[in-house]
Amino acid sequence: MTCEPNGGAIAPMTKRFLFHSFIVVIFTAFFAQAETKLPSILGSHMVLQQGEKCPIWGWDDSDKVVTVAFAGQKHTAKVGDDGRWQVTLDPMKANAKGQALTVRGSTVVELKDVLVGEVWLCSGQSNMEWTVSRSTNAKEEIANGNHPLIRHIKIPHRPSAKAESNVPSSGWQPCTPKVVANFTAVGYYFGRHLHKKLNVPIGLIGSNWGGTRIEPWIPPVGFKSVPALKANFADKLDQFPAKRGNGVNHQSPLALYNGMIHPLLPYTIKGALWYQGESNNGEGMVYYEKMKALIAGWRSVWNNPELPFYFVQLAPYRYTRPEALPGIWQAQLETLKVPHTGMAVVTDITTPRNIHPPNKQDVGKRLALWALVKDYGKKLKTQYSGPLFSKVDHAEGKGSFTVHFHKETTGGLTTSDKKPTSHFEISGKDGKWHPAKVTIVYGDHLIVSSTEVKNPVHVRFGWNELAEPNLVNRAGLPASPFNTAFK
Repeated sequence: MTCEPNGGAIAPMTKRFLFHSFIVVIFTAFFAQAETKLPSILGSHMVLQQGEKCPIWGWDDSDKVVTVAFAGQKHTAKVGDDGRWQVTLDPMKANAKGQALTVRGSTVVELKDVLVGEVWLCSGQSNMEWTVSRSTNAKEEIANGNHPLIRHIKIPHRPSAKAESNVPSSGWQPCTPKVVANFTAVGYYFGRHLHKKLNVPIGLIGSNWGGTRIEPWIPPVGFKSVPALKANFADKLDQFPAKRGNGVNHQSPLALYNGMIHPLLPYTIKGALWYQGESNNGEGMVYYEKMKALIAGWRSVWNNPELPFYFVQLAPYRYTRPEALPGIWQAQLETLKVPHTGMAVVTDITTPRNIHPPNKQDVGKRLALWALVKDYGKKLKTQYSGPLFSKVDHAEGKGSFTVHFHKETTGGLTTSDKKPTSHFEISGKDGKWHPAKVTIVYGDHLIVSSTEVKNPVHVRFGWNELAEPNLVNRAGLPASPFNTAFK
């Protein structure tokens, strides 16, 4: 009997093939074993946050019971209808001795060498993604990079049209000379300084992407929290992220939050480091509104309204508009009005023709100084920040200003080169700026004046993209640029 093309009988051989295929499918489906799965952020060599409740979660067959055991704790949870389960570990003290974390569900998953310490998210664009291998003294730093209690995980570039629950990664890596070259340099030097001062394990989550704007990293709730962003963003969230060909435009709002931040939730972190702004250069105070949205958004999704957020003020660089970069500086300075934030000033760490200054050691250390004082209660012998502008007093009829800085950041104003204080200017009602004479008074405030301006209205400092001012405090940390006329 042959197989006829139009409704004819089926050949015996074909019947046997279909029958056996059907049996194989049924057999496979019947005996297929369910599997307990974890997100990639949970893995061997990870660091869990000390002193805080730490969620552990994953997926399994619905109605299964999953048990998690770690450091003397045992917690169980029933898998939901959506296949997801979650338990929460009780707060733990720092522990540098690696322990196994065991998850028992449909299958058994054992994570090895898990530590308890301090965990920080390291995000932003290329200056945060910049690796140890490309930082100053790279060969020496790599050779000496034997710090097994510092752990790093790199989140791959992954824009997404929806909020993802997981993201593939190569997992957590203990710091050794073989792998440290690819760690985020700023994050690594930050973590190394913390580790030295706190003597606890440090976990670094590197979720960053060179050249990206701030908008893709902001969660929906962040945009909704800032009235100034309502018309352009909050009211249009259903239009984001935008498409690009068959994929997602990674520069579009929500794209990187969806694909590179949301998959980390609800992993407990101590705080966040942020180094970004070059791709938003020229926006001025609008960038301040976006920073507020980012900070509020991350604090909301991590359910921590006081989540520490420390960022880097951009370094001088030759763009095309000399006053555009100072506008970002002012926006970053204003961001310090948001509670539990801090800023590393880097106007002295410059490569004007290279947008990526290789000295990431000092950048990481300056961020660490903020954390040590504000989060870990350390009392330093010197200031944790360079001088930060506080207010200005106008001396009527004397043609001068008195410039005050926040007391915690002064500690003896001086100049780095022992020369007269540079890059101060004042203006009158005509808006024309003139170089100013500066006198340091009692080491904690300045008298600023100009013979060209009888009735000064505004004062500014370091207001040029190539400015490398010499005003520092006793710790040698540089003062932040500012402009009383910039709104």
